[in-house]
Amino acid sequence: MDGVALDVSTRLLREIARGDRDAFTRFYDLHAALVHTFALRILRERGEAEEVVQDVFVQVWRQAETYSTDRGSPEAWLIMMTRSRGIDKLRSRRRRDEMVRPAENPDRLPELVVLESASGPAEARATLGGALADLPVAQRSVLELAYFDGLTQSEIAARLGEPLGTVKTRMRSGLERLRGLLAARSGAERA
Repeated sequence: MDGVALDVSTRLLREIARGDRDAFTRFYDLHAALVHTFALRILRERGEAEEVVQDVFVQVWRQAETYSTDRGSPEAWLIMMTRSRGIDKLRSRRRRDEMVRPAENPDRLPELVVLESASGPAEARATLGGALADLPVAQRSVLELAYFDGLTQSEIAARLGEPLGTVKTRMRSGLERLRGLLAARSGAERA
C-alpha cells in the first residue's frame, strides 16, 4: 500500500481510538480483504477465517489507542493480530481434533484442503505469494511453518531437524528479506 494510504490508515486509527465509528467503517473497508486473505491462508477454512476477521476488528476497535507507528505500519499491526488469532484457532482445532481422534488410527494425517479464493481482491494474495516465492527455500519454509501452520520455532526446529538457532536466524532473515521485497513491489506499483 502506498504512503498516502498508510497515512490515511494511521489517521483512521487515531480517530477510532477517539470512538469514531465512521473512521472504523472506513478502516474496515480498507483492510478487511487483507485480513481475510491472510486468515484464510492460515486456517484454510472460510468460516473460521471470517471469525478471525471479526475478532481482529473487534480488537482494533478496543485497542486502537495502543497502535504506534514506531512498531510498524497499520497493515503490519493487523497482520500480527490476524496471525495470533489464526494460530490460536489452529491450536484450538488441533486440541479438539486430538480429543475426538479415533484411538485405532492416531497417526492419520488430515486430508489436504484446497485453498478457496478470498472475497477481497486477489492482489494482496498475489503480492504476498509472489514475495514468498522469491525467498530462498530455507527461509520460506520456516516462515510458512510459523505463519501458516502455526508452529513455534521449537516445533519447526524439531520438524526440520535443524538447531533452534538456525531456525531463528532463517526466520529473522526471511522476514527482513520479505519486508524488502514487499516494499520494492509497492514502490514499483506506485511508479
